[in-house]
Formats: sequence, C-alpha cells, structure tokens
Amino acid sequence: MAKDEVAIIGKPVRDMYGTDIGKIIGTLTDIDGSIQTVGVDCGTEGLRQIPFGQFVLQGDVVIHIPNWRLEAQKVLREKGLTLRRIKALMTIVSENDEMKSDAELIHETYKSKLMSLDDAEAKIKTQLLTRLDELDDQAKTAKIILFDGRVQFKSEEISELTFESIQKHCNNLLERLSHEKNEVKNIQRRLDDLSVECIEVIKTPKEMIQESAVSYLDSSGHTVTESNHYEPTTPITVDSEPESSLPEPPVEIMESSIQESTKEGDDSECQSESDSSWLSRLQAE
Repeated sequence: MAKDEVAIIGKPVRDMYGTDIGKIIGTLTDIDGSIQTVGVDCGTEGLRQIPFGQFVLQGDVVIHIPNWRLEAQKVLREKGLTLRRIKALMTIVSENDEMKSDAELIHETYKSKLMSLDDAEAKIKTQLLTRLDELDDQAKTAKIILFDGRVQFKSEEISELTFESIQKHCNNLLERLSHEKNEVKNIQRRLDDLSVECIEVIKTPKEMIQESAVSYLDSSGHTVTESNHYEPTTPITVDSEPESSLPEPPVEIMESSIQESTKEGDDSECQSESDSSWLSRLQAE
C-alpha cells in the first residue's frame, strides 16, 4: 500500500467546491493489496463506499471528485487524441499518395475507436442531464430556505444576526451550485463540439477523394459529371404523363387556331357573297 493511500485514513472529505462530505474510516483492498473502495462516514447519511480513484489528497483534506467528471474527462481525452491522429493521418496521405492504402486500414481502426466511445459518451450525457436536474432542485430548495428565513426575520421570529447567518450559508451554497452547473454545461458543450468534429473526419480517405471529383448541378437539380468521350444522348422527358393521357394544347395555340378558323370562315362568306352577286348580274343580262 502506498504512503498516500495510508495517509487518507481519518482525513475529512470535501467535494470540489469545499462542502464537507464526511470522514474516511478505512478502505477495502483486493487480494493484491490495492485499494478498491474507501469507506466514508457521512453522518446521518450513513457509510458510503466510494471508489478509490475518485479521491485526491490535498494537504490535510481529501477531495472527492464525482464519477461523471472523471468519465467525461476520460472520453474527452481519448476522443480528442483520436481526432488528432486522424487529422495527422490525413496530412500524411495528402503529402504522399503512396500511403493511401495503408492509411485506409489505420483509419478504420481509429473510426472503430470513435464508434466505441459514442456509447460511453451517450451514458455521460445522460448523467450530466440528471446532475443538472439535481442541481436545479437543490438551488430551488436553498432559495426557499432563504426566503423563509427572510419571512421569519420580518415577523420577528428570528434575530437579524440569525437571518444574516442563514443568508450567508444559502448564498455560499447557491454559488457552489452555480459553479458546478457551469462546469457541467461546459463539458456538455465540449462533447458536442467533438461530436461535430468527428462527423467531419469520420469519412475514409477514399470517400474524400471521390468527393473531390469535378461535378456540377444541371438546371433540373441532377448531378452531372464531365466525361472525356462523346456519347449520343436522347431527349429525356422528366415527369412525363402516362401514354393514355393526352397533353393539353397551349392556350396561345388554341387562340391562334380559333382566329385562323374564324378568318377562313369570313373569307368563305365573302367568296359566296361575291359568287351570288355575279350570278344575279349574269341572269339579268
């Protein structure tokens, strides 16, 4: 057993923000002598068995680090390192095309690592949301206690000195809760940023090469890739109607057809009128 491991016995335990938790009364060890859990006397809350890795000795006080923070730091560290390696891999491929085949194999390894970290990240995000709810509930309770103390002071049930003490302790607690809440949100933001960055680099080098091909969008919204040889093309009707239904004639063509037929009718009437007048003159002669 290490010297620091023995030194924690009998030490007071506080959280990261200075709140007293209890006192260490002993440890539970494995068959090889390594400490597995630490027994903390938390007063009316009873004896708690906390993993040894969640404690840090600082002088005469042992600091307790919550599990969600340790797990979040682990995922952030491993995910950040994996992303840096993928970026380094992409740089190597861009500088040396002969390394593409080898790079794809290593890239798959890093990709699998990121996917395995996604499950751990999902659990941590759930823990963070749960912790935020707990912090909000504690803050509401502290505000209620503070307000009730103010009411008691105004109703002359307690002295001003007592109310000032209540106000001091409640404000200190609210400040610690605010610090922890900001830390939780900061970790959530860092995890979200890493998730976005993972999506950008998760593609294989082969896919990145394919995306760099020259392509453009035609007027119909279809992707057209340029080709070096000529191929005869046939007109394609987009969204054509079934063969059984006939297309409606344009309005302009219908109007012009009506005008032409009307004109032809007028010409025929004029011709018939001229023929009848010529026939009457002939009979008169």
